[in-house]
Amino acid sequence: MNFQQLKIIQEAVRCNFNLTEVANALFTSQSGVSKHIKDLEDELGVELFVRRGKRLLGMTEPGKELVEIVRRMLLDARNIRQLAAQFANCDQGKLSVATTHTQARYALPSIVGQFKATFPKVHLALHQASPTEIVTRLLSGEADIGIATEALADVAELAAFAFYEWRHAVIVPESHPLAAETSLTLAAIAEYPIITYHEGFTGRSRIDAAFSQAGLAPDIVISALDADVIKTYVELELGIGIIAAMAYLPTKDTGLRLLDSAHLFAQNTTWIAVHRGHYLRDFAYRFIELCNPKLKEPFVRSISSLSGSHLAPGRDMEVFEGGAGI
Repeated sequence: MNFQQLKIIQEAVRCNFNLTEVANALFTSQSGVSKHIKDLEDELGVELFVRRGKRLLGMTEPGKELVEIVRRMLLDARNIRQLAAQFANCDQGKLSVATTHTQARYALPSIVGQFKATFPKVHLALHQASPTEIVTRLLSGEADIGIATEALADVAELAAFAFYEWRHAVIVPESHPLAAETSLTLAAIAEYPIITYHEGFTGRSRIDAAFSQAGLAPDIVISALDADVIKTYVELELGIGIIAAMAYLPTKDTGLRLLDSAHLFAQNTTWIAVHRGHYLRDFAYRFIELCNPKLKEPFVRSISSLSGSHLAPGRDMEVFEGGAGI
């Protein structure tokens, strides 16, 4: 048994048993992958995969149990390397943070600035991805920290901590009729074409739920992945925009008006998540604390080492109001 065989088992599940994709992911040949699988099954004396001819369809019962052990072994192998790096070069290394465009653009700049000032020798890799991609990166070990509103708090293998709370807001061109409204309603908004986030991004489900509960069917003419795109098309007067309130910058968005709409949409929580059991360098804990000063290393370390449900605002800890100066 060797680590290449273990990596193949893990990748086979991740790649939905497509051996070509497994081979590409591990920079080897498909025939090499098949041989490693056959050798491991011969050594263990059990079949690990359900087959149809030469195709893999899934895991057998012993295969399913083995996958969990493999994941722990590979995680511990990464942890050993991280542990060695921590004591060999405590202020050097790499920190990988996976997050969405909204968080990278509006929530993290000041935090990243503080972090780099404190740890100038640490390479900070900031990966922009969808919430589901962030989960995948955390579980595979490609990311040390994940930050997003969706998905992170729903995965048992992740420990999720509240970063900050926020609400959506309506933006319109300065000359738009809604700019004169003194008490904005969902019904008034629904009379116009709407530009907002794509499904699964930046609290879109809360927007849909608000209109649905009011018995309204808004005309969403454009959906985008980030607020900058939404604002661009609102400026072109193709519709009114619904964005995360912190994405409106008065000094830059001079052609737009932010309307008082906090009462129309439910509150959202942005989460910071780490893979349970994943060894974090000291500078990773410092990054998390910069995001939310209440998330001290002993607390994060103790929770992330446990199995169980994620933290929830108001239950296990308070949400840091306003986030990082937002």
